[in-house]
Amino acid sequence: MSLHQPVPGRLRAPAPGWTTRADVVVVGSGIAGLTAALRIHAADPSLRLLVVTKDVLAAGSTQWAQGGIAAALGPGDTPEQHERDTLVAGAGACDVEAVRVLVTEGPAAVHELIALGTQFDHHPDGELSLTREGGHHRDRIAHAGGDATGAEIQRALIAAVERAPEIEVIQHALAVDLLRAADGGVAGLTLHVLGEGQHDGVGAVHCRAVVLASGGLGQVFSQSTNPSVSTGDGMALAMRAGARLRDLEFVQFHPTVMWLGPDSQGQQPLISEAVRGEGAFLVDDEGHRFMQGEHPLADLAPRDVVAKAITRRMIETGRPHMWLDARHLGADFWRRRFPTILGVCREHGVDPVTELVPVAPAQHYASGGVATDLWGRTTVPGLYATGEVACSGVHGANRLASNSLLEGLVFSRRIADVLPGELRDWAAPVPDERPEGLVSGDRRRSMQETMTTRVGVLRHATGLGEALATLGSLEHGEADAGTPAWETTNLLTVSTALAEAAALRTETRGSHWREDHPDRDDTKAGHVDSWLDDDGRVAVEWTYAPSTDPSTAEVPA
Repeated sequence: MSLHQPVPGRLRAPAPGWTTRADVVVVGSGIAGLTAALRIHAADPSLRLLVVTKDVLAAGSTQWAQGGIAAALGPGDTPEQHERDTLVAGAGACDVEAVRVLVTEGPAAVHELIALGTQFDHHPDGELSLTREGGHHRDRIAHAGGDATGAEIQRALIAAVERAPEIEVIQHALAVDLLRAADGGVAGLTLHVLGEGQHDGVGAVHCRAVVLASGGLGQVFSQSTNPSVSTGDGMALAMRAGARLRDLEFVQFHPTVMWLGPDSQGQQPLISEAVRGEGAFLVDDEGHRFMQGEHPLADLAPRDVVAKAITRRMIETGRPHMWLDARHLGADFWRRRFPTILGVCREHGVDPVTELVPVAPAQHYASGGVATDLWGRTTVPGLYATGEVACSGVHGANRLASNSLLEGLVFSRRIADVLPGELRDWAAPVPDERPEGLVSGDRRRSMQETMTTRVGVLRHATGLGEALATLGSLEHGEADAGTPAWETTNLLTVSTALAEAAALRTETRGSHWREDHPDRDDTKAGHVDSWLDDDGRVAVEWTYAPSTDPSTAEVPA
């Protein structure tokens, strides 16, 4: 249990100035949110469905996904092989049942995405073009536009939503807090909307179910590949509503993010793992290929292995970054296969056709999130979660490359399979007596720097304690209500839960690397759950272990 200061039980906000109703509200407009909306609408067109998104429909993390979407789609590949690779990457913390759902339902889900209008890359003979990324033993990554897969998927999903005018969309809408019924379940939520006519300022949506698909927590850290909207809003909202979060300590740092200098902040350019999948490799200042002998897959080892190796080499050499060598791929290959990355590198003054690219690990993906079952249900009645905001159990301690888009696709479909049949009755919101508060937005950068230096790639009990002390010292009193303070308060809540979970897990496993506990300890193979106790403090505890230890799981050959 935490002994640190409480966090706000709800965000201080003006009283709702408008109200509306919808049977189901989907929060988020990436692959997870739009898939959930489209599938729920198809399952029961009579339901009033509202999609709310923090920015415009295309502003989330999906559009930034370069590499692609993984599924057993190629000749000789099978879901069982995909399962094995996922379990190995997850380092003994995956829920095997969830992984099996992902890989067995994945191929059909991708084919449905194609039928919806997604234009993946194909070979001249018409066969789907598949590539390989770290941790995969087969070419099973479908991609689009070379390295613009997420943007193409987002385009196709938005077009599908536009063909379904019955699905109402409110853009520029920040979800503030859940409205709860007398039984603690969903009765609606409050939103802050900018420039939507009658839906402007803070309002209330009364509803029977909420599907969280609001993305990750990247802005917890000072450098991230995530867009600026990824401030952990859905996780914090769920936690304040009484939901449990799970496995927050497993934060994936992408090993090859373009290094822009020691003072660079915010979203950083990602150099996709697919570049290494096509033959690029890592070197240090001396040109030494330091991944050779580090792992059987060398430069294509799972991301945690590569990130740790780069970080170790940076420490050993005193250098702020390593180098990615892709010069041998040639100009024509770069223009055809990685046009987006090529353009971004050149925008920052590096030509990867002729020069080494400076790279260093940066926050990329949250494997943990709001705890769900295999159908996306959370511990709060009527609240579902899918995509990066959720912890379905598929990623374990380290997400396998390109499994994230697939997770959002598969588990959103599963939510749509059950939600219409288990909708709650309409319920009136009860008065919310939880203590409110806000942290001033000007504390955000110092909080991010604390998380990066104390709860980043390298962790130690001393640093984690310092981080928690710093977070606990932040005042949440008289800050002005508004997006900067709401986001910063959400970041405080999620950062505190993350640091508490990292302090409790006294071992090194997957993307969680404890310098003071450098070995994996299989007596700690279970999950760490986080929630707010009755006093508003973040509490953490060990919960059940995965159904099978993936390191010894019987996976068909």
